[in-house]
Amino acid sequence: MSEAQSHTVRIKAQYAEQVAADLERNAKEQERIHTEVTALQEQLTALQQDQGVLLGVQKALAGDNPALAVAETAAVPGPREAPTPSRRKKGAASSTPKPKATTQETAAKTPSTRAEAAQPTLVELVGRHLAQESEPRSAAEITSALTEAHPERNVKTTVVRTTVENLVAKGLVERSKQGKSVFYAAAAGEKTPEPQERQTVSSEK
Repeated sequence: MSEAQSHTVRIKAQYAEQVAADLERNAKEQERIHTEVTALQEQLTALQQDQGVLLGVQKALAGDNPALAVAETAAVPGPREAPTPSRRKKGAASSTPKPKATTQETAAKTPSTRAEAAQPTLVELVGRHLAQESEPRSAAEITSALTEAHPERNVKTTVVRTTVENLVAKGLVERSKQGKSVFYAAAAGEKTPEPQERQTVSSEK
């Protein structure tokens, strides 16, 4: 092999290494962005659920206000008779401030909204499951266990895999390979923290 050919081979090898490194960085960046999108999607879903509950409360309060306003107006006698009593009664009813009962009803219905927001996230469920297992589990096994324990939640293997990879990046979960299969286990000495929201709700109770 001539010197020129040897030089060409070295250059090709260098380019191949650089392309491989770029591909690895690209894959990691895609994985990071996908994890962030998944987390944001969970937050959006929780906010949409809260919005639905609040709209229901608002609708219920709006339906109760007219009856309460009419009752309070009827209880207060007018100072004197007027030539057009129908108009004056209508104006008094419209100008009557909202009764304080609405504030109490809102306070009574607020705990239900907090209870829904206090449901554990997928990150917490995965962390707790791995902490209870004595042997490493694959993403499919974790998904199957969570689906059986929480049938009301739509748990997907792809989302679970992204979640455990995010926990691996944070050092909360260890990853191992057995052939072509990937298994996950809770890191030694690591515990899944309780969410701040749940601690707040329990203290208020």
